[in-house]
Amino acid sequence: MKNIILIGFMGVGKGTVARAYAKLFDAYAIDTDDLIESLENRKIKDIFESDGEAYFRSLEKKTAKWLSNNVQDAIISTGGGFFKQKRLKEIGTVVLLDSTFDGIYQRIINHPNAKRKLQKRPLFQDIEKAKTLYKERSEDYKKVANIIVDVEGKTPEEIAMKILENINR
Repeated sequence: MKNIILIGFMGVGKGTVARAYAKLFDAYAIDTDDLIESLENRKIKDIFESDGEAYFRSLEKKTAKWLSNNVQDAIISTGGGFFKQKRLKEIGTVVLLDSTFDGIYQRIINHPNAKRKLQKRPLFQDIEKAKTLYKERSEDYKKVANIIVDVEGKTPEEIAMKILENINR
């Protein structure tokens, strides 16, 4: 099995689905933002604040190269902009977790840890900015994806099953 790379807008549930998939199918779940935070020994938010987006994107590029050269048989959840990496398809099969903006927003605000989830995603403090970015990225995600899975109204386990079904086609 090649790696599975989960892409999609922030808050769509990439990390949650990766962990559910890993548990169901005895795979390793890896998160690119976690790798970057470990590499830098600081939070993504702090990297953006002190060094800017361009530096963060260079860390994503470095992470993509490392994944391509060193990781097999894993499900990899990515940050919202990681889909722009040129080496993405070298890493594995790209799966878009697709949802409407409202579906994503409702998922976040209805979560038991909604306050923490929103703090982790400062962009959602300005809903109009978040909607604009969602619209900008929506078609680009679809262009990059090998597989698109609609996640609205589904549990992480149901989504994991859909991913496996599509991978095995």
